[in-house]
Amino acid sequence: MSLTPDDSPGFLLWRTTLRWQREMAAVLTPLDLTHVQFVLLATTWWLNRQGEHPNQLSIATQADTDVKMTSQVLRKLEDKGLLERVVDQADTRAKRVRLTPRGEELAVRALAVVERADADFFHNVPDALTVLRSLAAR
Repeated sequence: MSLTPDDSPGFLLWRTTLRWQREMAAVLTPLDLTHVQFVLLATTWWLNRQGEHPNQLSIATQADTDVKMTSQVLRKLEDKGLLERVVDQADTRAKRVRLTPRGEELAVRALAVVERADADFFHNVPDALTVLRSLAAR
């Protein structure tokens, strides 16, 4: 029996992920955001909208990203004036994160273009959310 790459779910997922990442980069580049910057900006926006002033660890946990990388990317977003990181009074080792008005505006714009790109990418994929939720839950 001879298997081809198209017989491998892992390889197909890899190729699909790369295609999707290219789509995300294409829509985020005009907004001067990388995909990781977008994910952390959007995660912070969502947590702030829930009334939270998260620390870097809770943002990394929510986004399922590496804590050190999250800290580096949040620092870059702070340098761009999109968020503020303030020392937590209860734990001086931690920094609380809050979007600036400019960061909130960009998060909303970026979410809209990413949602449109996702809708275009997955439009002919029946039950995409069901399958992806199942895979993500593992």
